[in-house]
Amino acid sequence: MNLFANLQVALDNSSLILAGTLNAKAIYNVRNIDIESVDIKIKNLKKEYKIAQISDIHIGGLIEKNFISKMIKKVNDLNPDIIVITGDLIDTPLHKAQKILNELIHLKSKYGIYYIVGNHEYFYGVQNIIKYISSLGIKVLENESVYIGEENEGFNLLGVYDVFGYKINSHEPDIKQALKNIQKNSPNILLAHQPRYIKEVPNNVELVLSGHTHGGQIAPFNLLVRLVQPYIRGLHQHSSNTQIYVNKGTGFWGPPMRLGASSEITNITLKISINSNLDEY
Repeated sequence: MNLFANLQVALDNSSLILAGTLNAKAIYNVRNIDIESVDIKIKNLKKEYKIAQISDIHIGGLIEKNFISKMIKKVNDLNPDIIVITGDLIDTPLHKAQKILNELIHLKSKYGIYYIVGNHEYFYGVQNIIKYISSLGIKVLENESVYIGEENEGFNLLGVYDVFGYKINSHEPDIKQALKNIQKNSPNILLAHQPRYIKEVPNNVELVLSGHTHGGQIAPFNLLVRLVQPYIRGLHQHSSNTQIYVNKGTGFWGPPMRLGASSEITNITLKISINSNLDEY
């Protein structure tokens, strides 16, 4: 009987230690941002470009100025050609976020900073958020495109509104509109917050950069995310010509914990390639 009791105590202690270790790791993961470096081959690209992608920062609540300052330093240290912010930047009323948002003026890149809204921006006045982000010198892509790089050596960067716009009949994504003024014979790279938007993306878009999923954030939540989103994290070959990369999120939403999905800044190098077919990561 004593042996059984001792064994039970040992098991209980082990469970507590394991739970404590997992909690500590989950809290560490949410405060320490990993750099995820990935090379992506793009057909018809004339020269290499470096993109720093941040996503799902969710400014508000527990995301504060110190976190943003550290993130900005890490992004700038990558010396990117462009910086892209793929939605869910704000998760609080705009007036409460402005002081922290102002830190974004310290982001540096060769060809500029580009932003698309995520679903959470719609909860706090999407048009006012767009206006304020634009005032910081960040280009908001609203179903439109810009050309990145030197003439005939760059690529078209497109951005669309989030699919949440369909629910409220406002600021709806429109890939056809975004493709209207592209430079022909140059690759097309699309910023779309939710991976599921890829169902609407035509085959002449070589790469989609998304976020939204947080990589699942806390396992096994990733299994539930997969019921809605076709891709959860990393690089995937979606069709014969179209790839998608899903950032795991630079910040967090809900409890300040990440288990099985670290916070991420993506350091993307676009590589020249005749054939861009890749195996799924």
